[in-house]
Amino acid sequence: MRATKILVVLLLVFATFCSAGPKWQKLFNGKNLDGWVRLNGEADYIVKDKTIIGTSKLNTPNTFLATEKTYGDFILEYEAKTDKNLNSGVQIRSISDPNIRNGRVHGYQVELDPSKRAWTGGIYDEARRGWLYNLECNPKAKKAYKSEEFNKFRIEAIGNSIRIWLNGVPTVDLVDDLTTEGIIALQVHGIGSNKDKEGITAEFRNIRILTKDLKKYSTPNKNEIPQVSYLKNQLTDREKSEGWELLWDGETTKGWRSAKTEGFPNEGWSINDGVMTVHASGGSESAHGGDIVTEKQYGKFELELDFKFTEGANSGIKYFVDCSLNKGPGSAIGCEFQILDDKKHPDAKMGVKGNRTLGSLYDLITANAHEFNPNESTSKRVNGGWNRAKILSDNGYVAHYLNGIKIVEYRRDTQMWKALVAYSKYKDWPNFGELEKGNILLQDHGDEVQFKNIKIKVLD
Repeated sequence: MRATKILVVLLLVFATFCSAGPKWQKLFNGKNLDGWVRLNGEADYIVKDKTIIGTSKLNTPNTFLATEKTYGDFILEYEAKTDKNLNSGVQIRSISDPNIRNGRVHGYQVELDPSKRAWTGGIYDEARRGWLYNLECNPKAKKAYKSEEFNKFRIEAIGNSIRIWLNGVPTVDLVDDLTTEGIIALQVHGIGSNKDKEGITAEFRNIRILTKDLKKYSTPNKNEIPQVSYLKNQLTDREKSEGWELLWDGETTKGWRSAKTEGFPNEGWSINDGVMTVHASGGSESAHGGDIVTEKQYGKFELELDFKFTEGANSGIKYFVDCSLNKGPGSAIGCEFQILDDKKHPDAKMGVKGNRTLGSLYDLITANAHEFNPNESTSKRVNGGWNRAKILSDNGYVAHYLNGIKIVEYRRDTQMWKALVAYSKYKDWPNFGELEKGNILLQDHGDEVQFKNIKIKVLD
């Protein structure tokens, strides 16, 4: 009998241990704002019915209610809702340091976006890089948000991975290593002097965090949604498994050469700290170091790279390049994703209806984000920082993307294509843009432009 009792006790202890589950910590006690501090703006936060309510206020910047503690790796869950006219969000791994930008809160924001573009659950890099993961690549996630209702969020920030779910729907798979630890903060977005938005609210409740046994309780990765990575000149394991290759190794000139000679240019280009730079030389086209091209040729591919241009700069990314054409002065011939400071460079006002502006198919088709995403007419992070270009080429279909938004789309195997070319500066080049394969080119247009994270996936 004694042995039976001992066995029962042991079974109860074991069952209790096994059913203990994750050890969640409450970040909000449901009663008051102990453990939180208001930063940057003057919007008011109160507690009512176990809910934190932030209320918009005229003529004050974005206001944040931030944790006093910082957090690195974690699983965070909360519920949130906002007025249909008030943007909001939750900062994670964010920074507010009096010695940096006068303490302005900056870092990853899990977006709460009631607008028609429907990017709730995306990642916006507040006061730093702008959108890192919008939901244009994940249309199913755009339907997960419930307007003016409480929505449940789950964020798993483990190592350099940030994954997000909105009402059980995966919205983000981001890989980024810029910030590994920081505050968590609830945002009330500034409304400026708009009296129609005065006094509207964003609400948060059931805020809890898990900081131990994260691998045990993290969600298995089924690769259901696209992964976006900002690792510098590195591929993630998933990218490798999906067939991505680094087109530039970040350290050497391997795989690249001059467009008009066999070797890499002896001047005009440099490599430093994982960045390849074409240097300023007076603004002339391919007159100093000259264009560089890939040693290999590509036909069906997905190309992605980050670029940063200086004030007034001009450059480009060309594809389907035929290096045998134009042996004389100027750039090699091919289809071009234009890189340009539209505000400062005169080329933006030349051509036809803006077809020489940033992201355009140079001299042929004008970049227009509004055409493909009518609720978001501008592409973020254009001037002063790194921008991401993507070119997709598949069986005659081609698309340009800038910072995750499609801006150009066309087919190069139609009569419309031939008509476009006939009225462009390329009309004298036979069968322009119709090669089955060609080199990929980075242009020297005499202005300083930087490149990194150059990668390609060859399509079957």
